Amino acid sequence: MDVVLCYAPDRLARKFAYQALLIEEFARAGTRVEFVRGPRGDSPEDQLLVQFQGMFAEYEKAQLMERYRRGKTYRAKAGSVNVLAGAPFGYRYLRKSPECGAAYEIVEHEAALVAEPFRRYADEGASLADLTRWLSESGTLTRTGKTRWDRSVVWGMLRNPAYAGHAVFGKTQLVHEPPALNRVARLQGRTTPRPVKAVDRPREEWITIPIPAIIDQATFERVAQRLADNKKFASRNSKVPSLLQGIIACTTCGYGYYRSHTTTSANNKIYYYRCLGSDDYRYEGGRICASKPVRADYLDALVWDHITALLADPHLIRTEIDQRLERARTSDPATRQRARTELALAKANMAITRMIEAFQEQLITIDELRARMPDLRAREAGLRGQLDALDSQLADRDAYLQLAPSLKDFLAQLRRNAAVAEVSQRQRVLRLLVQDILIGPEKITIRHRIPVRKKTTQSDQNYDAADTEGDMRPSYPLCWGRGLARAGQPVLALRVYVQEFGRRLNLKEVEGM
Repeated sequence: MDVVLCYAPDRLARKFAYQALLIEEFARAGTRVEFVRGPRGDSPEDQLLVQFQGMFAEYEKAQLMERYRRGKTYRAKAGSVNVLAGAPFGYRYLRKSPECGAAYEIVEHEAALVAEPFRRYADEGASLADLTRWLSESGTLTRTGKTRWDRSVVWGMLRNPAYAGHAVFGKTQLVHEPPALNRVARLQGRTTPRPVKAVDRPREEWITIPIPAIIDQATFERVAQRLADNKKFASRNSKVPSLLQGIIACTTCGYGYYRSHTTTSANNKIYYYRCLGSDDYRYEGGRICASKPVRADYLDALVWDHITALLADPHLIRTEIDQRLERARTSDPATRQRARTELALAKANMAITRMIEAFQEQLITIDELRARMPDLRAREAGLRGQLDALDSQLADRDAYLQLAPSLKDFLAQLRRNAAVAEVSQRQRVLRLLVQDILIGPEKITIRHRIPVRKKTTQSDQNYDAADTEGDMRPSYPLCWGRGLARAGQPVLALRVYVQEFGRRLNLKEVEGM
């Protein structure tokens, strides 16, 4: 690409910093940026004009956003419902007309379905799961047209003050902070494209807009009080961390496991790991998996004993570190980036040489040489700076070799403290060594982050395909099959049979890979 054509500088980027960065990146790639409504030369005056246009565009955008915010705030304080995002379930939005302004109208059959959950939750002690089940069985569609109601939707309805006649504008605001990723996004390696998330504003900053009420204020306050009490006394506030939380998956349905508990007649809690697919209330047609819960204390002890046995072999850890260092030298992104930077620097030097030769052959004038040479020199200096930074990064990577002599002492200390380590400390060690744990009907598979035994036989070469349980169902979220090794990638396995724990867990085989 030789030229990028833009209508105006503010069409390239609204922020001046982004605009300058893009123009610089295009120049490094040998591409010119031309503007239909803007200066066309490369003189300092033309560049200054482009920069001024970029700064004015950024200022204009900020002004527009501020005026828009102030206008919506003014209309909200005046009691206009135009500023609200949309009518909640139970209401219908009436557009502005010549006779009257915009308003909310109660939908009678939906209003009855709204009032009943409030009454059951406030007076009869119904749970969110009970209300969700009742709404789904009633056959009423949600606001988005779904037949199945989620507990989060019902929870949001019970918290919405609009049903008591007080719609709120400005309950949330955007902050420059990356939102938390769920397990699906983490397993897929996704990141957030924009580092912003919505958080609640203080209640004193809310702006209330009067609308027709479906329930009375007293009922709404009783519901709010019970929601606050449930949040205060919820069992999650006193939960004990578990060793394997977040790394267990089911081979039958592909969903993850979570920890639950039951209370015995002696008032003792017994903890289990339970498959998400085995819960009836989560799915419209009932459970999708028949996997049974697994005793948490038995499985925790089994996996931790397996990990401590791995740590008894320092040669295993040392071999893995050596392999990773070798891969870092040959396939590390910094190494590849350095090669690309060297190639770009060679092209820049060649361009400078050709420019000088063209001047010597009188193919260009001295003014043309003076106009083009500064950009080439600046590009050359920038590439040399990048090379220096990459060399420093690679030097730091090579210094990692100094950690190898102390590996034996570190593993010995880790084995001594393994028996008395707290759950949080064990979690850190476990997640460094274990990728995930797959639970099947008759077998547990522990997949390691480090190789344990190299494949030497044909049976080992086919180990991945033969050592799976049930239907992987790759379309499911949390599906463990997405993390399997690529074809030809060495995957190493170690079969560990623990008969005592296998008997307790009602499993025939426990294996590590």
